[in-house]
Amino acid sequence: MDSSPPQPSASGGRAQGLAALPLAEWILAGGAAIFPTDTLPALAALPAAAEQIWALKARPSSKPLILMGAEPEALFAALELPPLPRWLELAECYWPGALTLVLPARGAVVAALQPGVVAAEARLGLRIPACERARELLRHTGPLATTSANRSGDTPCLTAAAAAAAFPHLPRLAPQPWPPASGEASTVLAWRSAGTWQLLRSGAVMLDQDLLRP
Repeated sequence: MDSSPPQPSASGGRAQGLAALPLAEWILAGGAAIFPTDTLPALAALPAAAEQIWALKARPSSKPLILMGAEPEALFAALELPPLPRWLELAECYWPGALTLVLPARGAVVAALQPGVVAAEARLGLRIPACERARELLRHTGPLATTSANRSGDTPCLTAAAAAAAFPHLPRLAPQPWPPASGEASTVLAWRSAGTWQLLRSGAVMLDQDLLRP
C-alpha cells in the first residue's frame, strides 16, 4: 500500500485554496497544508504525518514542532499526563493567543513531533491561535503539528500570497487574503521539573510575572 501523502489538485502546477471542511479532509487524509494564525502563517499536518513538514522546510527533525489546537482539553490530552493547575491557569489567561506552553509529555504525539527524544526530556509545545479561521479548521482536524510557513533559513511568510510562492503545491485555507498576521512569533514558556517556568523566547505576549512565580 502506498503510504505517501496525497497530492493536491492543482491548476498550472499550483495548489488551490480550500475552505475549512475540504482542507480538513485533505489534512486528515495525510496531506500538509497552510493556514493563517494570529502570529505567522502555519505549515501543518497530522502529528502522525509530521515527517513531511521537516522535509518541506528542509529542516532537521531535531527541531521540534508545535502542537496547535482549537480547544485546551484536546491539547492537554495529547500530553498523556495529568495537567497541573498552574498549566491550566496560564492557558485560561492567555489562550487563545500568542503563548506557547512547553510541557512534559509522553506517548505517540510527542514521539512524532520529537523523534528520538529521551523520555525524561520529552516536551510538547502547545498553543491555541487567536485566529477564528485557524480554530475553525482545527475543530475539524483536531490538534495539528505546526511550524511557520517558510523554508529553513528564509524570512517567514506573512500572507497567503507569500506562502503560495514558498510552497506552490500545498493547499491553503480559503478565503484569501487572510486576516493580517502580527508577524511576531509567539512567546514560549517552558515548565521545568523544579516546578518553575522558564522563558525560552520573548514574543507577542507580555506575561504577568505574578503568574510565573512558584
